[in-house]
Amino acid sequence: MPRERIMETARRVFRSYGFSPIDTPALEYLEILLGKGSEETDKQLYRFQDHGGRDVGLRFDLTVPFARFAAQYIGQLGTPFKRYHIATVWRGENTQRGRYREFMQCDFDTIGTTGVAADAETVLVAFDLLSALEVGGFTIHLNHRGILVGLLEKLGLAEKSVEVLRSLDKLNKIGPDAVAVELSRVAGTSTEDNRTLLELSTLTGTNDAMLLKLDKLVTGNQIGEAGVARLREILAAGGAALSAAKQDCIRVEPSIARGLDYYTGVVLETTLRELPEIGSICSGGRYDNLAEIYTKEQLPGIGASLGLDRLLAAMESLGLIEPVRTPAQVFIPYFESARLGDYLRLAAELRAAGLRVEVYPEPKKLGKQLQYADKRGYRVALVAGEEEFAASECQVKNLASGESTKVLLTPDAATLVAEIRRSLAN
Repeated sequence: MPRERIMETARRVFRSYGFSPIDTPALEYLEILLGKGSEETDKQLYRFQDHGGRDVGLRFDLTVPFARFAAQYIGQLGTPFKRYHIATVWRGENTQRGRYREFMQCDFDTIGTTGVAADAETVLVAFDLLSALEVGGFTIHLNHRGILVGLLEKLGLAEKSVEVLRSLDKLNKIGPDAVAVELSRVAGTSTEDNRTLLELSTLTGTNDAMLLKLDKLVTGNQIGEAGVARLREILAAGGAALSAAKQDCIRVEPSIARGLDYYTGVVLETTLRELPEIGSICSGGRYDNLAEIYTKEQLPGIGASLGLDRLLAAMESLGLIEPVRTPAQVFIPYFESARLGDYLRLAAELRAAGLRVEVYPEPKKLGKQLQYADKRGYRVALVAGEEEFAASECQVKNLASGESTKVLLTPDAATLVAEIRRSLAN
C-alpha cells in the first residue's frame, strides 16, 4: 500500500545513515508543549485535563517530545545520538488538501553536536529519501536563521525577531504585500524596513551568487556573517557527496524562516517541482537550545520531518499512486472445496520464496473470484482446479493482459516463482 511503502522506504533510508528508532508518548504535560513551537501551534494544541486533574496535550510535532526524551535519557544514550520516529501528531488546523488535524510525520534527528557534518547529512538524508520515494523532481531550499537575525539586528529589530520571522514564514502563503502589512502591525516596521526584509524573497541566481548577495546584506553583523559562512560549508560538504546534476536540487532560499520558534541555525524546506502549491513535504532545521528547557546540559540538535499525509496527497494529485487495494502480489482463487489444503500449501511455498500471497477464503465460482482480484488491483492469479492438480501444474494468469501460462508444480516451486516474477515485471 502507498502509505506502508513510504514508511518502509523512510525506515530503510534512515537506518542507512545509522538512525535508531524510538517512540515517545502521544500525550505530554501541557507545559512541555506550550511555548515551544509558535503562537500558532499553541492555538492549535489539543489540550485537556486528565482524570487526575493534570493539564495535558497531544503532541503537535515529534521534535519537542524528542528533546524532552533526550534530556531525560541522554546519560544512557550518549552523544551524538541519532534517532528516527514515524508517528501521528495533532494540530487544530483548518483542513485542506495536504493539511489535516491528525497526520503522520517521519522524523529523523541528530542531537548532541553542533558540527557542520550533521547539518550536511540532514540535507543528504532528505535528498536520498525523496529520491528513493520516486516523487519526480524536487528542490531542497536552504536558509540560515542567523542571516535573518543578523539582518534584523542591522535594522534595529532584534527585539521583534520572533514576530518578524513568523511573518516572513507566511510569504508563500499570503504574498509579500500582506506580509508587509503584518510586519508593520506586529513589529512596527517602517516601509523601508519592509522593503529590505522582503528583498530576500526577490533574490535570484546560483547558490554562489545568492551567498554573495547575502554577504552584502549582513556585512558588519557577526551573526549574519556566520550564518552565510555556515551555509557555504553545508553546500560544500553536501555537494561533495552529490553529482553536479544532483546538486541542482539544493538551492539557497533566503526567504525561508520556518514558523517554529525553536529553530536557531540552518532551516530547510522541500517542494515538488510539479506541485509547489501543496507546500513543503520535508522540512526541518537546527535547534540548539530546545533541550535546554528540560536540562542544564547543552544538547544542540538538528533534524527534519517528512509529512507523510501531505506527500500522499501530492502523489495522488500527480498520478503517482497505483490503484491497488492490497499489499499482496499474487491471488489464489479457491474454487475446488476439497482442495483447500493444496491451495494453502501452494501459498505457503510462494511466501517462503518471498512473494506476498492471498488465498480467497470461500469456495466460490472462479469468475467471481477473479472479479474480486481485479477490483483489488491484483496483477497475477494462480488458477488450479482438479485437472491442474492431477497434472501437477497450475496456470499463471496475468490479469492485466489475460495471458495464461501453464507451469509444472515442482517440489521447490522454483519454476513457478520465476514465472510469477516474470509476469509481475511485465
